[in-house]
Amino acid sequence: MKTDLHTLSPDALARAIGLLDDEWLSEDGALAPIMPVVLGRGVGQDWHKAGTFRHHLVGVARTLTLWQQPDDARLLGLLHSVYGNAQVDIVKFDPNAERGRVQAMVGEEIERLIHLYCIVPRAPFVKALLESGPESNGQLTLNVDGTSIVLSARDVAIFTVVTMADICEQWYSWQDDIYSGYPNHVPRDTAVHWAAGLWPGPMRPTAYRISQIARLGQVLQHPALKELVPLPTVFNHCQHALSESDEAAACALYWSVIQQNQPLVSCKTTIMTLEQAIGHNPWVAEPYLLLAQLHLTEQSYDKAQTAAAQGLHLLTCWGNSWDKRIGWDAWISWGRILLQSAQTRQWPETLNKLNNVALKS
Repeated sequence: MKTDLHTLSPDALARAIGLLDDEWLSEDGALAPIMPVVLGRGVGQDWHKAGTFRHHLVGVARTLTLWQQPDDARLLGLLHSVYGNAQVDIVKFDPNAERGRVQAMVGEEIERLIHLYCIVPRAPFVKALLESGPESNGQLTLNVDGTSIVLSARDVAIFTVVTMADICEQWYSWQDDIYSGYPNHVPRDTAVHWAAGLWPGPMRPTAYRISQIARLGQVLQHPALKELVPLPTVFNHCQHALSESDEAAACALYWSVIQQNQPLVSCKTTIMTLEQAIGHNPWVAEPYLLLAQLHLTEQSYDKAQTAAAQGLHLLTCWGNSWDKRIGWDAWISWGRILLQSAQTRQWPETLNKLNNVALKS
């Protein structure tokens, strides 16, 4: 797989930088009026996977904003689980009593999308997309509690792109284990598999969900869907696939570097390991950024600049981190420091000076 697709766009980076601080929400014409009501429901206090429910809802909306999705998709992203769903017991608006309140906030059509997205079980939806795909007209028929629900082509397109953003915001190795084999997972006894359930787990990146996002992105290439929403920027606008075996290999190689299962005197082997990880999965940012730092350490400034720019490009494509030990905003900030250091051909020669690096305006 060629990595020369990853050319850093100044415009894309500027859009990403504009979303680093929470202030962007208060200036967003579609999302800003909704946030006080959502925050008033205590989403900042609710646990959710690798953060709080607020982190999750905002993170999904941020990715959809970077993907330049229409407002109805972005509002669905911000409110996509507020009625609860088959996988989340958090209910912020009572679907039996408060649909009118949500309609007053976002309008009847967007509230319809939010409610439908909450009542359609996510696993059967994803499974249907991955295994059979939409019908020729773009519709998808699902059985929900004995009732057939027919999703229109536009519903399918919006639900697919929001599902892609939802996965990339929250999924890491803890969910790999508790939902092993998703969407074909089976419930497992907590008492038997207690170790898998210890939150937050080792915080490895997911070993199989990025390839599923790639496949969902290719669903959006369906002739009846592809003009209905902008194609997400990941996988070069959903043009490329990623095999499960390549994803698993890349994750294992990357994590071997994180765990320092490499010779610690020379970084040559670690550089080669990261290059192998990137060869298997060139679509996630963090291996490039680790590689850039090692090239800086070796004073290979041109290679460092290339790797840092590629990593930053991918961060602007995703809007969320793959390695969730660190948030997307921090990865962006670190990537900019790596790129600046490569461009100025300067990098600390002593370890304590690493603590002092800063972005210069």
